Amino acid sequence: MATSAEWVAGARLRTLPAAAAPVLVGSGAAAQVDSFAFWPALLALGVALALQVGVNYANDYSDGVRGTDVDRVGPMRLTASGAALASQVRNAAFACFGVAAVLGLALVALTGHWWLLAVGALAIVAAWFYTGGKNPYGYRGLGEVGVFVFFGLVAVLGTTYTQADRVTWVAGVGAVAVGLLACALLMINNVRDIPTDVLAGKRTVAVRLGDFRARRAYVAMIWVPILLGVVCAFAAPWSLLVLLLLLPAVLLTLPVIAGARGPLLVPVLAGTGMFELGYGVLLGLGLAL
Repeated sequence: MATSAEWVAGARLRTLPAAAAPVLVGSGAAAQVDSFAFWPALLALGVALALQVGVNYANDYSDGVRGTDVDRVGPMRLTASGAALASQVRNAAFACFGVAAVLGLALVALTGHWWLLAVGALAIVAAWFYTGGKNPYGYRGLGEVGVFVFFGLVAVLGTTYTQADRVTWVAGVGAVAVGLLACALLMINNVRDIPTDVLAGKRTVAVRLGDFRARRAYVAMIWVPILLGVVCAFAAPWSLLVLLLLLPAVLLTLPVIAGARGPLLVPVLAGTGMFELGYGVLLGLGLAL
């Protein structure tokens, strides 16, 4: 039986900034038009966090039963390591998706936007079939597309819409920026895993691009959001707070450009998650002020 610490490790808490950042930016965009609402924001955060943990357990299960994680560089996986039964990990994923569904139902009931239930259902389906099912889209190089859409566009714009009953161009720019950072988190994870993914037949974007170009794509995904934050300053001058991330951006991208591999990329992965959280805090605050 897996210990509590192993279940927490399996939840991959370092990825949670990818869930919190879009809610922060979306709420900031709502505040920018004087429409911030605490309870919808809190429920949106709960949905995002539950979905992220659910995705992590779902990936653990699906990759584990396929044998993708047999020789793994990063944190331990519950299924592949044998610490937990595959069925237990699958059930944990479904439980998290259930929590997300309940919180999402409460959110739409509170705001009255019932059509968003369809969006939420689609998000859960996308979360499962990223690595699940017979033909997972994450294995065909479409993982970044799903992450960009659901942890960028849908999460940010959905958060803004449930509070302000509309979306703004600032929210759209913020959604693109957060989506790119969520993709950066996935990209650096997949750059680290290129050798094992090739052997397992997992054709991620990193595998398709190759090591050199995948690293350059990661760098772009870190730096373009900073430029987009500057664009937001035309409507909300305090958005320039994102420039405080210039030094962290340099510190993250230097080892990637220098060719760091394997375990040396694990700190970069953790740092990318914190970078995204910092971006969400700074841009969300900048839009709200």
